[in-house]
Amino acid sequence: MQKRTDPGRRAGRMGAREIYEALRDQIMSLVYGTDGLLPSSRALADEMGVARSTVTVAYEQLAAEGFIETRHGARPRVARSVVERGRTRATSRPSTRKARLSAFGERLRQDPPHWTAPPRGLVANFRYGELSPSDFPVLAWKKAVTAAMARRPERLAYDDPCGALRLRTALQGYLWRSRSVRCEVDQIVVVNGSQQGLDICARLLLDASDRFVIEDPGYQMARHTFAATGAVAVPVAVDAEGLQTERLDGIAARLAYVTPSHQYPLGGVMPIGRRHQLLAWARQNDAHVIEDDYDSEYRYDTKPIPPLHALQGGDSVIYLGTVSKTLSPTLRIGYLVVPQALRSLFVAAKQIMDRHTPLIEQEALAAMLESGAYDRHVRRVRRRNAERQQALLDALRRRFGDRVRIDGTAAGLHVVAWFDDLPQKHEAALIKAARAKGVGIYPVSALFIGPRGARKTIGLVIGYSALEVAQIERGCKLLAQAVAELD
Repeated sequence: MQKRTDPGRRAGRMGAREIYEALRDQIMSLVYGTDGLLPSSRALADEMGVARSTVTVAYEQLAAEGFIETRHGARPRVARSVVERGRTRATSRPSTRKARLSAFGERLRQDPPHWTAPPRGLVANFRYGELSPSDFPVLAWKKAVTAAMARRPERLAYDDPCGALRLRTALQGYLWRSRSVRCEVDQIVVVNGSQQGLDICARLLLDASDRFVIEDPGYQMARHTFAATGAVAVPVAVDAEGLQTERLDGIAARLAYVTPSHQYPLGGVMPIGRRHQLLAWARQNDAHVIEDDYDSEYRYDTKPIPPLHALQGGDSVIYLGTVSKTLSPTLRIGYLVVPQALRSLFVAAKQIMDRHTPLIEQEALAAMLESGAYDRHVRRVRRRNAERQQALLDALRRRFGDRVRIDGTAAGLHVVAWFDDLPQKHEAALIKAARAKGVGIYPVSALFIGPRGARKTIGLVIGYSALEVAQIERGCKLLAQAVAELD
């Protein structure tokens, strides 16, 4: 049995003065924030292994100097005026030290991915990738999570890095019936969202100076992930039918990343001829193709085309799926279907990264797949998003008429609206004017990699899956007002 630390000995190393100084520095560094509560003297003494009187002396000194406010029977609270002084000091003291980084770190420093918090208080935010909270199957998920917790309450141990067997078995059946993907259970690797799947692919398949093919315009987080290895992007243009595979002639690369079911962002669905041409290129170059089937559940006016993985020659394909567009991106559950020859390597990489994806969520998703609740949920949100898309198309055409040209309506959770009479030089002004009216809009120009060629006009990626019909219609009305201000 481990012997507890002697409080007296700890007190000798950490006295009232040291505790006071540590808490003072934390307060001034905004660790606790405005009106932040500090631990009670008893709780902090237990945590530090010191006498309570030692903490009391430190608190009394902090109170005497105005750092905290104390009241009998309540926990000490940080003084508001002190936090304001700390905020000023924190922002006025830039660091001059430059961290020594690896080559990977330097590449990220030079070309970091950008994330900004979603703006609040908008009438309509047409940001892509968000889902409506009203679409989440609260009762079905709660039931599945409760059952999962009750089924193995005694199990607190690491699990299979490639994912829970129950979930992989359920996914095997789901992929077969929904996407015609035939695979063995041990080819499926459960990952923390599609982003981790991309990261594993990058680490295992690319070295510095290798080349990778990526759609242009395309998914920027995939480009950042691959480029962080030191590999070089080879952007290939897309059109209304996805990646222009005829442009692959003469290109040597280690892998190609594509979104053939609904190209992101332009929305094209790659026809069967191009799919075979892409697989032939992969065979000739001994390359792998990463097929990101990120929103394949949402098909509206097009019949599903078999994924690359299901075609002859699909043994070079790594299939990537996610529940971020059906359940929630906050769950961070995705999956890879990998070639048998690479299976052990992907599992080893997953184990090194984070051991395994959280088990309760895996068990809950497996239960929903087994019971049919997941399929019913997908059918329901597909109908709702079809209604949202139709409302968006009607509103755009009603407000803009022939001024707007719309791409990507066959599937997915977004469209691209082109305003061919609005020069791209007015893009920033339009974004600002729309934001002032409470509308969030996002330009397609940010998703291009190479030269933009003849594209001189404004295009907007308009997501609709987080909005209700009334918000969509109101947002389009306000967007029209913003556009009118540029005329």
